[in-house]
Parts: sequence; structure tokens; C-alpha cells
Amino acid sequence: MLSIVLIGLAIALARGYGYDYEERKETFEPYSWHLAMNLNPEDGHVMDYSTGWDEEVFIGTYAEALKKDFLNRVVWRQGEWKYIAIVRHQAGEVDAVKVFKFQPKQWDWSLLEMFQNYLGTVVTEGGPLQESISANADNLEDDPIFSVGGDVAINWNNDDNGHRLVLTGGILAEVKEKIERDLFSGSSNDDVDTSDKTRGFGNDFFLDQFGNSMENHKWGHEISNQVESDNYWQGSDNGEAFGQKGPVYGNYAIYVSHEADRFPNPGYKLRLKVDMKSSNALRQEL
Repeated sequence: MLSIVLIGLAIALARGYGYDYEERKETFEPYSWHLAMNLNPEDGHVMDYSTGWDEEVFIGTYAEALKKDFLNRVVWRQGEWKYIAIVRHQAGEVDAVKVFKFQPKQWDWSLLEMFQNYLGTVVTEGGPLQESISANADNLEDDPIFSVGGDVAINWNNDDNGHRLVLTGGILAEVKEKIERDLFSGSSNDDVDTSDKTRGFGNDFFLDQFGNSMENHKWGHEISNQVESDNYWQGSDNGEAFGQKGPVYGNYAIYVSHEADRFPNPGYKLRLKVDMKSSNALRQEL
């Protein structure tokens, strides 16, 4: 079996957050799922629009990769991924999962390159290949991923808002390459019907025309629920503009794979790496 081996040698930095000084050796096998990111909306670290997604940084630690915010730089900058899984989990146990296939033109791109270069781009095709939800799963009516359909889109920016990862089945405001507005009055030529209703991961409701957070991340928030929710943000990992803590539906993990198009079902205990057989049946995990 052909493997790709990368060794990260640089010291990893992470904006005042826990980090590991040396990245691990990573072995990428065709039918393995690799943890690229984990989002915990109440761990005290805000993974908003301008934190981590388009930066070559390592965020978090291996030891708490599924407990707190985590970005594995080695996986994030590796290319040739064909599949992406978005997994909601409770203390590391799968609660709900969706698996998507990247469009072929994305196969040579790393996640880092996609977030650095794309604007308002749908990166998967055909909708979810797998959608598995626990019979005991709660808060599905406005979950940012599991209450809507569609494909995965990234860098969905409109007027002064930005969202790093969304699903196309939710409300999507018109993407605008150039933001023209009065930064002091907040007025803009945005679509008032949809501009503040797009929801997803890595959000900020006050960006400049270059995608930089205004007012020191005041309007940044890690996870936002679909518009039906009264408290549309999750947890306490939000800028000061939000004032109060929102509900928490769980952690959300992003896994990627070269060839595996199935992910373990609800109830499975997650690891950094999940190995599958060529038949996509679960194999012993590492």
C-alpha cells in the first residue's frame, strides 16, 4: 500500500492557545480518515473567520485534539484529499456525521490552499454520500450542518460578513468580491434579506474589504446555528458583541481521506486517525 509520509519540523504557534512544539510524523494511507480540525464552541479559544483557517499554523494539542479547538497543520497543508467528513460528537463519541466528495478540480488542493485562494466556492458535489444521525441526537432543528442539506462551500463572504464553512442548503447571501460600504455608519449595498442569515463555522459579522476582522474580533464567533435559532451562536467562544453564552450542541470535527467514502456510525469513539478497510468497513484504529 502506497503511503505518503510527512514530518513537521517547525515549532507550531497558536495565538495564545495551547500548542505542541513538534508536529508528529503523519502516515497517509488511502482508506484512512485524518483529523484536520476540531471546534469546541466553549473552550475559551475563538476560531472565528480570521483565526487559523487560512494560516499555516498548528492550533491546540494532540492530547486534547477532540476536546478543544484543534488544527493539524500537517493534515491541513496536505493535498490530494477526495473526501471530507463533518462529525458532530459528544466527548469524542460520534453523534452525527456527513460525508462529502470533493469536486475533482479540488483533489490537488490542500485545505490550506482552498481557504487561502477561494471565495464563495462550492467545493463538494452531489450532496452527502453518507448522513448518519444518532437516534438520541438533540438540537437538530437548527444545527448548522445537520438541519440543512446541500454541499460544502467555503469563504462565503457578503457585505461585511464572512463564513469559512457553510452548507448550500442553508440561507446563503450573495457573495461579493468587493465590499463597498461606509465602515463608520455600517451602511452597505448588501442584500438585506439574507446578509445576516448565513450560518456555519468560522464566522465574523464585521470584516473589512480584505477579510480582516474589525473592532478586534468583536463580532467574531466560532459556530452559528441556522436562522431559526433565537441564540444563533453556540457556546461562549464569541466576540464581546454577543454578550451571552449560547447553547452548545457538541464539538464538530473535520476529517479528510484519500479514498474512504464511509465514516463510522454514531456511537463510535473518535481518534486522531480512523483506518478503514478497502471495503470501507471499520478496521482497527490508531
